[in-house]
Amino acid sequence: MSLDRVIHEPSRLKLVTLLYVVDEADFLYLSDQSGFSAGNLSSHMAKLEAAGYVEIEKEFVGKKPRTVYRLSAEGRRSFEAYRDTLANMLDL
Repeated sequence: MSLDRVIHEPSRLKLVTLLYVVDEADFLYLSDQSGFSAGNLSSHMAKLEAAGYVEIEKEFVGKKPRTVYRLSAEGRRSFEAYRDTLANMLDL
């Protein structure tokens, strides 16, 4: 029994948890809720995207860029497996 190292990192765990309870979230929402700087948030989201856990959609609203994130089906399954593994390790 081992924990998913991509999700287990505290900052990424926070982001995956935030995304798990919503259908999607934009960059500003995640930044406000997590308290992460723009660079830190972007870096962690890129790692989650590379793992296949997050889908990223970039668009323009008027002349302003907007980035929207959502957990992929794989990301949801991986988070649920992570949560179950952690509960088993803690004997909950």
